[in-house]
Amino acid sequence: METTSRQPFILGIGGTSRRGSATERVLQISLEAAREEGAETALVAGDDLKLPMYAPGVSDRTPEAARLVSLFRKCDGVIIASPAYHGSLSGLLKNALDYTEDLRGDERVYFDGCAVGCICCAGGWQAGGQTLAALRAIAHALRGWPTPLGAVVNTSLPVFGEDGSLADGQAVSQLRTVGWQVTHFARMARHYREAGR
Repeated sequence: METTSRQPFILGIGGTSRRGSATERVLQISLEAAREEGAETALVAGDDLKLPMYAPGVSDRTPEAARLVSLFRKCDGVIIASPAYHGSLSGLLKNALDYTEDLRGDERVYFDGCAVGCICCAGGWQAGGQTLAALRAIAHALRGWPTPLGAVVNTSLPVFGEDGSLADGQAVSQLRTVGWQVTHFARMARHYREAGR
């Protein structure tokens, strides 16, 4: 039984610098599934990712970077979505994730105890698999719990309809499962913490 009235807060971060990119659109599907499960969500994508390069030892933050760090601190779970650039995640997304270093001295360090859903859009299965593995490794490094299912959308196939929506039912199901798993794990983790375990 839920012991708190606050719903899980799930942060979605990813895409490219272009608003409405394929990666951002598939991320939105996972966030929609999280909302349907009762989660509050926020999206960091497009222009939100255009941040100064993270520099260790520099504490000044632009308003955009300060907002991102605040969302990192608030989230109960996070869904990370990246395009596959040369077999790994984009530099833009990696730079945004580097700002988690501001949480190193927090009571909850980085994403400790948070579910982390990982999504990749790639122009082929090999790049998609490699990028998904990189995202999962980063989630582990940030002390997060990657969800059992990660999703790869192979954009070299005709997966998008003429209106730009994802028309591949299997891919939609996987993306929705990622959102569902992040939300349900966030609830279980909070219940466990509140029970004093």
